[in-house]
Amino acid sequence: MPEGTVSAKELEISIRAPQGIDELGKCVDLQRQVWAYSEIDTVPEQMFAVARESGGQVLLAFDQRKAVGFALAFVGVHHRTIYLHSHMVGVVPEYQNRGVGRLLKFAQRDEAIARGINLIEWTFDPLQLRNAYFNLVRLGAVVRRYLPNFYGRTSSPLHAGLPTDRLVAEWWIESARVEDLLDGKLPRPAQPAARISLPSAMRQICASNPREAEKIQSRIRAQFERQFANGCAAVGFEFDEQQGHYLLEPYED
Repeated sequence: MPEGTVSAKELEISIRAPQGIDELGKCVDLQRQVWAYSEIDTVPEQMFAVARESGGQVLLAFDQRKAVGFALAFVGVHHRTIYLHSHMVGVVPEYQNRGVGRLLKFAQRDEAIARGINLIEWTFDPLQLRNAYFNLVRLGAVVRRYLPNFYGRTSSPLHAGLPTDRLVAEWWIESARVEDLLDGKLPRPAQPAARISLPSAMRQICASNPREAEKIQSRIRAQFERQFANGCAAVGFEFDEQQGHYLLEPYED
């Protein structure tokens, strides 16, 4: 967390479900602040209402009365197993890196456990290294699937015009891995079977040199697909001065 900022705990951030259609509209406003989407790529408030009424989740994070983040999830089914697909979790820029996103994720977890749901999934951009660290290390998710250009090219400046390749995070919310993390034990393989490495300045490369970013994206796509086909999963992440490294090892359910 940057020096001088105040954490979510110190801010006393509260998480709750929206109350009424007006508060669902806050989720639309927050999307624009977080991703700067055009209208065509912005999820309308009606879809938040559908998610809420069909067994999904809609949660808002508040700093007192100010909405500063949200989460949206839909119900999914894998081989007769019900899970939640967390489609969006966003925090406005001035509240990022303060723990608000983690509070939203664990609020999702608490609500899912109360309903007997043990799995939450979501997609994330493998080029966004801070997200990778957050998902694999701070939350304890694992990754076994790679989805090339999952959403198509979008209007968000954050996507830099690149194909929207995505990794699928599997968060087994009552697993020993996640319980250990809650006890302060960070998940990290002792000797990873493989590493997939990217420049630590990946965000700057995406913004300043999209052609080079797309070359890196193509390289790691092939590496992930090969490792996943061989039965490995991404189970950790670490940084050094020059690179970020996905850590992979053989994985079974």
